[in-house]
Amino acid sequence: MIKVGIVGGTGYTGVELLRLLAVHPDVRLTAITSRKEDGLPVADMFPSLRGRVDLAFSAPDKVDLKQCDVVFFATPHGVAMAQAPELLAAGVKVIDLAADFRLKNQSSFEQWYKIPHTAPQLLEEAVYGLPELNREAVKSARLIANPGCYPTTMQLGFVPLLKAGVIDAGSLIADAKSGVSGAGRKAEIGTLFSESSDNFKAYGVSGHRHTPETVAQLQRFTDQKVGLVFTPHLVPMIRGMHATLYARLTREIDNAALQALFEDAYRNSDFVDVMPFGSHPETRSTRGSNMLRLALHRPEQDGAPGNMLVILVVQDNLVKGASGQAVQCMNLMFGLPETTGLQQIALLP
Repeated sequence: MIKVGIVGGTGYTGVELLRLLAVHPDVRLTAITSRKEDGLPVADMFPSLRGRVDLAFSAPDKVDLKQCDVVFFATPHGVAMAQAPELLAAGVKVIDLAADFRLKNQSSFEQWYKIPHTAPQLLEEAVYGLPELNREAVKSARLIANPGCYPTTMQLGFVPLLKAGVIDAGSLIADAKSGVSGAGRKAEIGTLFSESSDNFKAYGVSGHRHTPETVAQLQRFTDQKVGLVFTPHLVPMIRGMHATLYARLTREIDNAALQALFEDAYRNSDFVDVMPFGSHPETRSTRGSNMLRLALHRPEQDGAPGNMLVILVVQDNLVKGASGQAVQCMNLMFGLPETTGLQQIALLP
């Protein structure tokens, strides 16, 4: 059994980890930390876990995380970098759901996240935990930088096209929407029900911190300089993410060949569903599951296939966009089938 510790188990990604790991056949939950909730039974805070999780939250100084096999950090940016060196030195594997290790460039991290990086010696070692693109590296990793939710949709939507060299990498556009849970479990005016319900708005238009993360990862798959316009939006739902991606085709290629690029790219990826050309994936088709679904569209121009390709991508921002992806990485790191504990079917309606 894999002995698992979770640092920061009171937020949405933390409780999502608990939901998934509580029924994972190869996991024993060992410690769940929260300084504020020290001593409170987890099931008292999250009744959905009654009968599944019998641990109580513990203050960080009351548990020895070095006794775990792997520790997940479901914490604000900056926490994992402070504790990861000691855990790694003790032989504990670390999976960070925040952004501490997503960017290899220290100055870029400090520019976008406005905090100093206290463990820059680990930046080069950290493996970016998007299994569909980094599966072999994840298997041998001891430190995982779990991707952001938006970047997951953008990368899985653009990479097959970049690798094939059929699009202009310098003019990529991503118009993406997320449910309110993406903002985290905290009291903020913008996420209050009265503020977010019956409302729709863009944010981070002049620059969002997921942009440099996405560009850096996409750049690995093309010799062209990647240029990305990314606009995130907040939509009045709890879970779900929908990204509409636009890419300009630079050579003649028919729709069947475009579809084949994606089907071939994800043929061995259990959590990427390439739908038939022209399909319209919906966020509810992934709710509560680790599945990402995508579909291609090619609007006509003057009665002929145009040179703009539209890729529609949907996922649950808390599962494939966060905690489910982290468990997917853990499975690979410990030699388990990638799908172990992650085969929940999406909730409908």
